[in-house]
Amino acid sequence: MSTDAIVLLKEDHKEMRRLFKAFQDAEEGPASQRQKLVDQILEALTVHTYLENEVMYPEVRRLLPDLEDDILESYEEHHVADVLCAELASMKADDERFNAKTTVLIENVTHHVEEEEQEWFPKVRDALGRNQLQEIGEKMIALRADAPRTPTAPKAIKKALDAVTA
Repeated sequence: MSTDAIVLLKEDHKEMRRLFKAFQDAEEGPASQRQKLVDQILEALTVHTYLENEVMYPEVRRLLPDLEDDILESYEEHHVADVLCAELASMKADDERFNAKTTVLIENVTHHVEEEEQEWFPKVRDALGRNQLQEIGEKMIALRADAPRTPTAPKAIKKALDAVTA
């Protein structure tokens, strides 16, 4: 198993693409199947974004300050995904907006993944040595077991949702 941070993140991306396709194939299927797939998507995204936010982005930001704008954009893209994940986590598959919201999440994450793989990862790989990417990957591997598995609403969204449900 590789400990290269980029290889690890690409493996996560591959798994997310598989789950996205499975959801799209099941979009007209039973609600229970769609619910199960979205639960798997939410867990995979929650773990993945946690590892990027807690390890990859801070390390790259520290080591490669020229990529600051790319990292800040990635944080914002994660924020949008976090909001959608938090909303989906509180929905049931028979909700009339469940499929639409999942589709928007898939589109946003797919855009983010393509941007990372085609633009950001090559910059990082060119600038960092193999040893540095392996060290970052080892930190990610160590943190994966303790990563959150369920989405939590960003603080502002959580506060608004709590106010509505109170």
